Amino acid sequence: MFSFPLTTHISLTFGLALSIWLAIIILGFYNFKYSFFSIFMPTGAPLILSPLLVFIEFASHISRPVALGMRLAANLTAGHILLAILCDFFSKILYFSYSLFIIFPVFIIIFMIILEIGVLIIQAYVFTLLCLIYLKDSLILH
Repeated sequence: MFSFPLTTHISLTFGLALSIWLAIIILGFYNFKYSFFSIFMPTGAPLILSPLLVFIEFASHISRPVALGMRLAANLTAGHILLAILCDFFSKILYFSYSLFIIFPVFIIIFMIILEIGVLIIQAYVFTLLCLIYLKDSLILH
């Protein structure tokens, strides 16, 4: 309740995702010039479907930073909120209880912190993996 994790703020995670996405786009244009636009038309697709496919691929490409930022912020926020609610609830239990049962909430909080660290590691891995997949798309055309 007394701390505000910056990673749960959407502007930070979206800004991180947007800056990485823009760097990948700039790298793609630097390497391939105008042939970089060929990523919007899948190879082997029928020519009659090209307007629809280009639109779908362009929308998919534009939504990448939004999806990266939202995924990261939502998962981290959910874990932090759950941990804050449990800590508040268990602190009230500890304050008003005088039995040996009070050690149980401490173990639950420790378990939740370990679980939260696991979620943070997984989210960092997913974020990095998706950024590398997007980078591969900019370095290798079809």
